[in-house]
Amino acid sequence: MKTLTKLIAIAAALGLAPAAALATAAAPAPTAAAPAPAAGEEAAANVAAPAAPAVPRTAPTPGVGQPDGRYGLQDQVSPIGHEAAWFHNIILVPLITIISLFVLALLAWVILRYRRAANPTPSRNTHNTTLEVLWTLVPVLILVVIAVPSIRLLAHQYSPPAADLTVKAIGNQWYWEYEYPDHGVSLVSNMIPDDQVAALGEPRQLAVDERMVVPVGATVKVIVTSNDVVHAWGVPAFWAKIDAVPGRLNETWFRADRPGVYYGVCYELCGARHGYMPIAVEVVSRERFAAWVASKGGTMPGARPAVAPAAAPPTVAASEGTAATPAPSNTVAAVEAPATTNQSAPSN
Repeated sequence: MKTLTKLIAIAAALGLAPAAALATAAAPAPTAAAPAPAAGEEAAANVAAPAAPAVPRTAPTPGVGQPDGRYGLQDQVSPIGHEAAWFHNIILVPLITIISLFVLALLAWVILRYRRAANPTPSRNTHNTTLEVLWTLVPVLILVVIAVPSIRLLAHQYSPPAADLTVKAIGNQWYWEYEYPDHGVSLVSNMIPDDQVAALGEPRQLAVDERMVVPVGATVKVIVTSNDVVHAWGVPAFWAKIDAVPGRLNETWFRADRPGVYYGVCYELCGARHGYMPIAVEVVSRERFAAWVASKGGTMPGARPAVAPAAAPPTVAASEGTAATPAPSNTVAAVEAPATTNQSAPSN
């Protein structure tokens, strides 16, 4: 064997034998190698773990985040809602009550004091400087009292802080779509029929199959638009409402400081099934929100993305070549064979 190897090496050096023969002869005997992984096993090794199981739905709390027949506003769970509720309960309601009682008393006094039986000869006075000054200044002062907290509330409502989470709400006839661009989550929200909602313990015509889920204490920016007609997205417990206009992006925000389920509806007449596209927002802990994102196939910002399967190396045609192996220069393009046909040649 050694003598044969030497003879082949001498022949290769003189150009009498191909170098491949030398490599074949000099190569050691093949040994048993470990079996190559199957294609499915290799793909499974590169792909991330499957999506997490679905997160259980939070049961709504009676009287919180939904209509309960009370006289007044729902309990507010956001900073804007607390400020608006204070403005409504402390400023507007007492002020309008005082004005209404004053006007009622003034009307009663005028009716009784200046009726024909009590005042047969009416007064001929036409001007009263003091009275005219009072009924001009007092309404101005009332408007100033209302304007200061009102403008402050508007400034806070339309100058949101930096957002921790962005959700895009898209109105359709007649359902809502929600997109989480930073998490890779997209879902469609439809109302649950009446025959199924009773078993879930949720309010009729307010429960939906896919809720908008947000973490508690996070500043949520909601970008609202529409695909067809004008809708309106809003949740009373957040003091949030904004129109969804086709071809336009409107923006609102909220920061819920209490976990739970909060309901809203479309507040713009949008067609025959306007009353059947409710809104449900579920506020959960940050850990549960991360689990919900994973259950929907998304990822948290900053989390390591799933490893994609290894791509096969690109194939290069024999006539193209590469930088390391240029294509041969003596190739000739093949001539395409004529198509066969079962029709005979035309006769002369």
